[in-house]
Amino acid sequence: MKPKPIITRTQADRDVQDVIDYYWNEGAERAALAFIDALERAFQHISRHPTIGSTRYAHGLNLPGLRCWPIKGYPYLAFYVERDDHIDVWRILHGRRDIPTWMQTPE
Repeated sequence: MKPKPIITRTQADRDVQDVIDYYWNEGAERAALAFIDALERAFQHISRHPTIGSTRYAHGLNLPGLRCWPIKGYPYLAFYVERDDHIDVWRILHGRRDIPTWMQTPE
């Protein structure tokens, strides 16, 4: 199967920027840059294997098709939905957050 393009929603872009800012402000510039690399690897994997993500939150949130995939080496999860022609990335959230509450945040 041909990889599907990744399209991130505005809130997902904000989430990523918040993570980068956090690491940068903590003086962990390498961690910030490595996070970007890890996120890119996760997106590439999801793009090639869209059904690989867990549907753990889909039923509880009543969001059919919602999947999540861990960002390797970081405590963050990418939340996405596979569409016919692309991968729709909704959020990038810390795994210890109250995921249902954060997923309800309007874009």
